[in-house]
Amino acid sequence: MSEKVLSELNFAAVLGSSVHDMKNSLSIIQDLISQTAKTFQPDQQGPFGQLEFEANRMNNLLMQLLVLYKLDSAHFNLSIDEHSVLDLLDEVVAHQETLLAMQDIKLTIDCPEELFCYCDFNMISNVLGTILNNAQRYAGQNILLSARQQEQHLVFAIEDDGAGYPDIFMQPVNGDLNSVNFNTGSTGLGLYFAEIIAKMHRNAGNQGSTVIDNKSTLGGARFRLMLP
Repeated sequence: MSEKVLSELNFAAVLGSSVHDMKNSLSIIQDLISQTAKTFQPDQQGPFGQLEFEANRMNNLLMQLLVLYKLDSAHFNLSIDEHSVLDLLDEVVAHQETLLAMQDIKLTIDCPEELFCYCDFNMISNVLGTILNNAQRYAGQNILLSARQQEQHLVFAIEDDGAGYPDIFMQPVNGDLNSVNFNTGSTGLGLYFAEIIAKMHRNAGNQGSTVIDNKSTLGGARFRLMLP
């Protein structure tokens, strides 16, 4: 390929288009995994649960990359509407329950049925799904997924009984992509993405935010997402 063609190539656009195509293909793979698993007895479905888990993780990552590309090219806006918080949490758990059962991890949902919020359903479920995905990788036996109205914010929390966040993750993200370390197995990209999406949620002069610490009521890591 000539240098002229390379110079005219919009690599970011090609990457965005490729990620979109990969996400579509991955959705087909996820459906095939689910359909194939149903042909086996429950005690023979172990490998399919792991495949489903990794496919969901890849799907979340691809969605995040696609959104970050659209943000960079100013082609992305949130789709805000009123949603049942419990329905949102149930949607998040539905994508994780197979492996949760395989790993014998108990997940508890603590959320009032009458709680509603204004948010982008797909983006918030992606954020929570990514954090929950990580939590079940490092949890011991228990995870708590909760939501509560606290003054002017709706607070989602994911807590586990694992070893907690390492010190490298305890530095403020502040929307800085330079804080993401691509040289480690755990880049922190999910936390960066969560902070970006949180801050895009604004209402009455307030904006969303995220906080991580090791003050879980279960003894491990705690992630909190605050939406105005």
